[in-house]
Amino acid sequence: MSRIAGVFAGLKASGHAALIPFVEAFDPDRATSLVLLHGMAENGADIIEIGMPFTDPMADGPTIQAAGRRGLLAGACLEGVLGLVSEFRSTNDRTPLVLMGYLNPILSYGVEKFCADAAKAGVDGLIVVDLPTEEADLLLPDAAKNEIDVIRLIAPTTSDERLPLVLAGSSGFVYYVSITGITGTRTASASDLARDIPRIRAATDLPIAVGFGVRTPAQAAVVAQYADAAIVASALIETLCRENVAAVLRDVKALSVGICGARQVAA
Repeated sequence: MSRIAGVFAGLKASGHAALIPFVEAFDPDRATSLVLLHGMAENGADIIEIGMPFTDPMADGPTIQAAGRRGLLAGACLEGVLGLVSEFRSTNDRTPLVLMGYLNPILSYGVEKFCADAAKAGVDGLIVVDLPTEEADLLLPDAAKNEIDVIRLIAPTTSDERLPLVLAGSSGFVYYVSITGITGTRTASASDLARDIPRIRAATDLPIAVGFGVRTPAQAAVVAQYADAAIVASALIETLCRENVAAVLRDVKALSVGICGARQVAA
């Protein structure tokens, strides 16, 4: 069983959802990213998503775009991100790590080499935001060969007819982009989730994680009532910019407590 599958199996048995916080690699520098990864794992993160900085992050809002620019200025590259993962793995082999980014750097690195190196470093999953479903075979074979989950994105606009096609070859979990638009803007309501999550469950047995707009412990708790995980990104980056690492870890802990207090009300 993969690390991701193991986390979700354990949480399902206890009736809880997962917390998936986000770290933009090398924002504002490599050392801070490493401290955040370890601190999040120690403060309630069940899975951690790591952003791979890119010059044209089309799905990201201003907050994550700015974090990516800071990461690039600090020297982030795919080799550097994998090195960060490897160093984290030297003392933590339990917490699943999912890389999130864009296709162009992976193509430049070489898909086969990237998947092999990512697996060696200790990466558990990949989210490639701009990988079209129709071109998923660019990545899926090499990821599968290296036992890396490829996590696909589902949007509110994804039709029932298209869901099986988008989810074909998916593993780990499904990333539900709960709003139409960019990261860090509005948040899906309970009524939105009550309508949309059952529709996705009818198409897959994979856990469903909700992202794009989850900011507070209360919002994360609402997500946890309907889905299997809440993904929090922009709010944590804003806290890092406004305050410090300790404040981010405080917020991660509060999010974890909020999720742990929620129980699913929709199958």
